[in-house]
Amino acid sequence: MSTFTENRIRQRAQRKVGILRTAKTVLKEEVATAKTKTSFDIFLSHSTSDAEIILGVKGVLEDYGKTVYVDWLEDPQLNRSNVTAANAEVIRMRMRQCKSLVYVHTTNSGSSKWMPWELGYFDGFNGAVAILPVTQNRQTSYEGQEYLGIYPYLDEAPAEGDTTNEMWINKSSSASQRWTTWVSDPRAFRKTS
Repeated sequence: MSTFTENRIRQRAQRKVGILRTAKTVLKEEVATAKTKTSFDIFLSHSTSDAEIILGVKGVLEDYGKTVYVDWLEDPQLNRSNVTAANAEVIRMRMRQCKSLVYVHTTNSGSSKWMPWELGYFDGFNGAVAILPVTQNRQTSYEGQEYLGIYPYLDEAPAEGDTTNEMWINKSSSASQRWTTWVSDPRAFRKTS
């Protein structure tokens, strides 16, 4: 098992972007062509400073067949820089439409006004919270800092005896579950120490 590297995520974003477009342009095009959805596999909690990384993460998760909610794509009318009760209610409603929350941990995560609130709300509401660390170098395990360390982390690897990668939720370097197993009963796979 290994974490998602920033290089891998950016390469995935570049597959969508091509030569002449930026990640923000591609994401805006996705907004224009998005069909209104009412349920998602994943609520993507992230910093808006990470447009290219978010495009890549969204692409990787979609490659695994997951539907991904990104607030400024599905609800472009929201102003993330302005924390209001109305914005928070839209985000609450959207989180209730999602099976899980994936917290994209990057160097910009700490500056987000919304990410800690989203994480806490979803943990209390559903419990299916996983951290997706985007690291500079490939790591075989992840130890989250502060409150992030109490949640399992998401990575990709092939199952034993296979060569095709799958999404895994890990609560330690020796305790992992496939995403599909975990999301059906996330509280049973919480970190306890």
